[in-house]
Amino acid sequence: MILASAFLPLALLQVGPNPNAPDTLGTPDELLNRPPPPGSLAAEIADPKTAWLADCLQLVETDPARAHSQAQIKAADTFGEERVIAHHCLGLAATQLGLWGDAENAFLTAHDGTPADEVRARARFSAMAGNAAQANGDAARALELLTVARGEAAEAASADLEAIAALDAARALVALERPAQALEALDAATRLTPQASEGWLLKATLLRRLDRLAEAQEAIEEAARLAPLEVAIGLEAGVIAVLGGREKAARASWQSVIDTQPDSLAAQTARGYLEQLAPGAAPREDGG
Repeated sequence: MILASAFLPLALLQVGPNPNAPDTLGTPDELLNRPPPPGSLAAEIADPKTAWLADCLQLVETDPARAHSQAQIKAADTFGEERVIAHHCLGLAATQLGLWGDAENAFLTAHDGTPADEVRARARFSAMAGNAAQANGDAARALELLTVARGEAAEAASADLEAIAALDAARALVALERPAQALEALDAATRLTPQASEGWLLKATLLRRLDRLAEAQEAIEEAARLAPLEVAIGLEAGVIAVLGGREKAARASWQSVIDTQPDSLAAQTARGYLEQLAPGAAPREDGG
């Protein structure tokens, strides 16, 4: 892992949405950060069953161990939709606790208990289970589940959810050292949701890792057009620029990260990159 305090030769730099991560294609952080889609079981809070879910989700943020215990009790004592809701919260609590196997099982149980005609909700649970498997280090299992999620999302005609599953599948494919298929998944994601900057950023990162710098430049320019203040994009743009011999552009990209979020880890990373470009500066290895 490349930390903000580490300095590596520029040709080895890997950056992404999380400045502490080695690249944008690492383990995703979607399980809690992507809200339930409208119309799913998890999105409605008009009755006591889903009001319980709202309370449990709030508890996940403040006391995940307690939420985990309460969800286990609820899951054991209920049936049907209530049991699906309990396992949804159980999976999220397990995620917060880093219990990835428990999270995968909970999301799969929620998936299997969701009515067949609620395909969008089933797709979401498949995707969440896939992310849990990926976080648990089982990229092959993750890909299997995310492939199911992509099919279910397509059946539900949900371009957004299908794109999310494709992005996550790309991460699994990279972990499995199948970059050509990962790029196909990213191409699909950017076709489905061309307005989402994340897909273009991931695509730029992978193309850069494949030494396809001209295409990487096109992708990062599109990401920057869509999200000009996103520091992860500024970091990646600088790496692509410096590998292409455009030092002035690299400096400008990294300086923009510092100007946008001066106290962030991303800014620390950018300062380290700029230090390596200083006249006479010798790149230092981690810990140097």
